[in-house]
Amino acid sequence: MNTNSVHISKKPLSNKGIFSLTPFTLLDYPHKAACIVWFAGCNMRCLYCYNPDIVLGKGKISFDDVLSFLKTRKGLLDGVVLSGGECTLHKKIIDFIKEIKAMGFAVKIDTNGSNPKILKSLIHDQLIDYVALDYKSLPHTFEKLTQSGLFSEFEESLSLLIRSNIIFEVRTTFHSSLITENDFIRMIEYLEVKGFEGNYFIQHFMNNVPTLSKLDHSNKKIQLKNFSTEKIKVIFRE
Repeated sequence: MNTNSVHISKKPLSNKGIFSLTPFTLLDYPHKAACIVWFAGCNMRCLYCYNPDIVLGKGKISFDDVLSFLKTRKGLLDGVVLSGGECTLHKKIIDFIKEIKAMGFAVKIDTNGSNPKILKSLIHDQLIDYVALDYKSLPHTFEKLTQSGLFSEFEESLSLLIRSNIIFEVRTTFHSSLITENDFIRMIEYLEVKGFEGNYFIQHFMNNVPTLSKLDHSNKKIQLKNFSTEKIKVIFRE
């Protein structure tokens, strides 16, 4: 992901929940030209997190400033990606998305699934068009990997999405020291038991980048095998 930021305003602003803004991407919203809004803060501390400055940082940009930016991008962008951090933690997220939708943009959220109540509202009110749900690990390794006890919340969010008509993807960041091959197979089996069908995207941990925790080198041997099932297509992203 491209996390280069653009500064909207230098004047003092209230309600600064946003860390930075990437004004253009063709990679983060499938088949759409979009911008990325990076929300500050997260309720997980994933060992492999690439965005420690965002997760641990404070907001620098206000919601109003982002809306002002979007007004200048009508007809130029198709969608807006809300990422972070964890975008669903912010109290103004629903009203913020309503404003974005009113301008005619499609909305995608990247979420760890830890706030099913907000996700349910967004689905019910038809405020989101695409969801990327991060599937961290199975329960027995979830707390260590995320430094949180939020697996049941993730599980509820997954069920909400499966029952909805929202287009969504499930994705996992794979680190060979944190998820074993056997665990990975069980993760796929878990998705099948829950009733998930479709593409399951795996992104390899990128070695030699700043992360929340110092980790050993991760190898890509797992992608040499085909883990797809009749209902789930496992796709390794480069």
